[in-house]
Amino acid sequence: MEFYTKNVHYGKKVATPIKSKVTPIYQSSAFTFASLQELEGFYEGKGNFLYSRVGNPNTDELGQAVAALEGAEQGVATSSGLSAILVSILAVASTGDHVIAPVDLYGGTYQLIAKELKDVGIESTFVPFESKHTILEAIKPNTRVIYSESVTNPLLRVENIDQLVEVAKEYKLISIIDNTFATPLLCKPINKGVDLIIHSATKYIGGHSDVTAGVVVGNKSLMEKVNQKVVNLGTNLSPFESWLACRGIKTLSIRMEKQAQNAKALAEALVGVKGVKQLFYPSTLSSLGNGAIVTIELDTELCRMESFFESLEWIKIVPTLAGVETTVSYPIATSHRALSEDDLKKLGITRGMVRISAGIEHDQDIIKAFKEAIIKSLI
Repeated sequence: MEFYTKNVHYGKKVATPIKSKVTPIYQSSAFTFASLQELEGFYEGKGNFLYSRVGNPNTDELGQAVAALEGAEQGVATSSGLSAILVSILAVASTGDHVIAPVDLYGGTYQLIAKELKDVGIESTFVPFESKHTILEAIKPNTRVIYSESVTNPLLRVENIDQLVEVAKEYKLISIIDNTFATPLLCKPINKGVDLIIHSATKYIGGHSDVTAGVVVGNKSLMEKVNQKVVNLGTNLSPFESWLACRGIKTLSIRMEKQAQNAKALAEALVGVKGVKQLFYPSTLSSLGNGAIVTIELDTELCRMESFFESLEWIKIVPTLAGVETTVSYPIATSHRALSEDDLKKLGITRGMVRISAGIEHDQDIIKAFKEAIIKSLI
């Protein structure tokens, strides 16, 4: 199937006597057995469901749906994007191992890798990924994982995945890519040889700002390890949130198409606008579009940040992204607020930086709202 068809018909529903068009919500903590023999059959691989932390028809459907869209063998749903990152790394790295990641990384991921994984004895090094040389210099004898984002957050650098995979294969490292910003419509890292792909399904997979979820996909052997971590660490997703994400995923392609068109129009309209010091928007991601995020850096010597945000009118200030409404976030006050001044400098996050998530509204309304807010913020 082509992506647009697979997006709607992504997998088989669980067979039930009642032939519902949509998978029902299996809001149950556990599943029953008619006999001890049937119970034992589950452990022999003859049954599908035991306890919802171990597996549930709704969570399984979400994992399988994203795996199908990414072209992966298997997938598993988790409680959030960060938990998806956590179980992925812990599935392939342990105490004494080392992770390499780019400096321009999402703040939450940076905190997880640099601080939380350090507490369990997993080292990390953050370097610029633009140059293969700097990546190679960071490799140690105990390096196990090379991690990145297909489009970095919030500076929107498109990762050279071919280069990353080349290094991973040469040094026998596990490659992990967070594909949240690009979505499988615009980028399929597994086609380039990436081992594990992660999504914060809270964002474009769910698409409507009403679910918190994560997904990991990859080949069968690695996913068995990831799934074991999900079960043992209790990072599974609830049935209802899985159902919501599956409902949202069916419109992923048409949402992303429109949102990417709006983001491109906004980025072009803000070039050269007084007060905009820098503008970040990819240009090399996909022939279908370059994503739905635009990041601008306002000149804080010319603009009052408080005035800018207060003047946005119908555009909401939020700590997240990707819903059908256009929103803004302020990285230094949300996603990256826990970082030190030195860390912020390393990541390139400034006090004038604003991340814009384009929605599905009319592009001219979006452009007008931002231009007017910038004008009103000028000193």
